Amino acid sequence: MDKKNFDTLLATLKETGVKTVSALRKLLAETEAKAVAPAECLTARGRIEALFDEGTFMESGAYVRRVKSELDANDNDSFEGVICGWGSVSGRLVYAFSQDYSRTKGALSEAQAKKIKEIYRLAIQNGAPVVGIFDSAGALLPEGVRALAGYGTIMNCVAEASGVIPQIAVIPGVCAGSAAVVAGMFDFVIVSEKNGNISFNAPFVMNAPDAGKADFVSKSGLAAITAVNDGDCIIKTQNLLSYLPMNNAEGTVMEISNDDINRLVDISEYEATKDVSDLIKTFADNSTFLELYASYAKELACGLVSLGGIVAGVVGNRKSVNGGILTAAAARKAARMISFCDSFNIPVVTILDSEGPDVSLEAEASPYASELAKLAYAYAGAKTPMITVIAGEAYGAVFSLMGSKALGSDIVLALDSAKIGVMSAKKAVAFLWNDKITADVTREQLETEWDETVGSPVAAASAGEIDDIIDSAELRQRIGGAIMMLSAKSKCAPTRRHANMPL
Repeated sequence: MDKKNFDTLLATLKETGVKTVSALRKLLAETEAKAVAPAECLTARGRIEALFDEGTFMESGAYVRRVKSELDANDNDSFEGVICGWGSVSGRLVYAFSQDYSRTKGALSEAQAKKIKEIYRLAIQNGAPVVGIFDSAGALLPEGVRALAGYGTIMNCVAEASGVIPQIAVIPGVCAGSAAVVAGMFDFVIVSEKNGNISFNAPFVMNAPDAGKADFVSKSGLAAITAVNDGDCIIKTQNLLSYLPMNNAEGTVMEISNDDINRLVDISEYEATKDVSDLIKTFADNSTFLELYASYAKELACGLVSLGGIVAGVVGNRKSVNGGILTAAAARKAARMISFCDSFNIPVVTILDSEGPDVSLEAEASPYASELAKLAYAYAGAKTPMITVIAGEAYGAVFSLMGSKALGSDIVLALDSAKIGVMSAKKAVAFLWNDKITADVTREQLETEWDETVGSPVAAASAGEIDDIIDSAELRQRIGGAIMMLSAKSKCAPTRRHANMPL
């Protein structure tokens, strides 16, 4: 520290009368007492204490204060606008930071970035998740470039932790500009409907008052989960953490389940609604499905379930919405889910039931092929256990792209009612069997014949592209059995000393 900075620090300490540990503690207590949250909201400390199991939160860097400059207002003498620390959530270690709007409006400074960086250092070294609670007016203007560099520091921390430890961004307040980029780098974003707002450009600049709000960002695909208010944000964060592993070396969460893995299922509700969420709930433990990105690309569902006590990711076409066609947004949504699961060795179950690809000029402008290529890369590059169930229609490119055996899935099952082929029976008859239509043979009869022969799962099984054709009642036990069988897939194969020569 040069002489000028030292003199400034000394002057600051003299102004506030902080000369002893007890005085510093008193000043911090007074600062905490002044913190007032808006109606139906929690303070920054209230949020972070609600997140952790009672009595387990340990704060770090509690007394960090930056040195004032000549550009600061006389009363700008707060502690850093972020609370950092660690504790346990449902008995598991978690690190967290919570920006404090009551301290210089949570403005990011160089010192605040250093506090968050230290939390990330500990989290990565100890292999535990990070929860970031964002509520800030932006960068601390008097610090200029140093504050902007703070955003870069945090972005670098998030990038280094990506794929190593799970990261959840919680937005109960304002998260604007570069902070929105930081939050967008996290694995999942949870936004409060009460006061949450996350946007890179200020809504008033775009003359769009709803931009950045929970409904807006959930439909855009930025937010994985929306919550009613601060308290609901915390509850949903705790629930999401229960599905996530501590780190990429630990692998997926495995716990004892009281739901019989051999329980038979009834998919009649799914057959009536064609909503894949109904099908997923039939084979999930206790019929519980944590859906993510529910308002984005509704023609495809994705989320997390427990199956026989083993957590798995699920992606599936929702035929009740737009025929479950594979749109560019649906492909992007599925690829993101698969990529996350593969990073942490969480098994992926794919449910295929779609009328086919998106045939439109709008899709081609996406560009469509590029989005489908990302999905193909996600499947082909995944090393985590991959199970696919063909629950209905699987035609053309969708059959290849949505977890086919040729693309890398370990196990592919088909319900005995599935329809598989290059094209649907309707198109196939029109293209190949039109000349067979007579007064005695109707088009409907030919379409039925196509489905029962060429379009049946038997043809695909005969070609080795399906491992088994199953009854729908067996769905839970067959998926669960496959996941258990593949549980050691990502681990290194046993090292061979030498081959056993047939002496």
